[in-house]
Amino acid sequence: MDTLSELQDIWAYLAASPLLSLSLTLVAYVAALALYRFSHQFALFHPLLVSILVIVAVLMATGTSYDTYFKGAQFVHFLLGPATVALAVPLYRQWDRIKRRALAICVSLFLGSVTAIASTLAIAALLGSDREIITSLAPKSVTTPVAMGIVEKLGGLPSLAAVFVLITGVLGATAGPFVLTLVGVTDERARGFGLGTASHGLGTARALQEGEAAGAFSGLAMGLNALLTAILLPLIWSFLF
Repeated sequence: MDTLSELQDIWAYLAASPLLSLSLTLVAYVAALALYRFSHQFALFHPLLVSILVIVAVLMATGTSYDTYFKGAQFVHFLLGPATVALAVPLYRQWDRIKRRALAICVSLFLGSVTAIASTLAIAALLGSDREIITSLAPKSVTTPVAMGIVEKLGGLPSLAAVFVLITGVLGATAGPFVLTLVGVTDERARGFGLGTASHGLGTARALQEGEAAGAFSGLAMGLNALLTAILLPLIWSFLF
């Protein structure tokens, strides 16, 4: 019992240190990335999905609250800003190709955004979801801060919206490339734009693995879809409700 008590005291001390959360995050991701490469990039072993499951399992097993964990993980969270801004680099390099396909980009963006919103609303309504759930689910294909802002204005649950966005991103990043290949989409620009439109930042991270052009078009789609959804969804919502 003394040994167990000592171990609990040691863990309580370590859990209060931001370094533990940071180390857990990095180790979980590096291990998940190694597993992903070892499995020849098998979709269900996507490093983001695996690392999330590992971290959640550790937090639950040790009784560590999310707030305690985030005190250390916020250092990684801070890097999301610079990482997003860094997407401007491949976008700038592909700018000439983007300008030549401006019309196709605009049409694809509009259809993709409307399809994401309409299909979500229709499926959720058919399954009997209440208004609050539908509201929280509607902007699932845009990046988390934008989705939470939209949902808050429409009367939904921002925290639930963040969960739906994360699930959408993980599914898009893992299954998206397979689906695009299955339907015959081989052009890296089209693949990237599709991933960015459907699964925001996580899809963009996956697109960057396919090449700079795919990453640039995906980053463009992610940004424009967030803007368009913020405009279209409140209009559609006011018309339906």
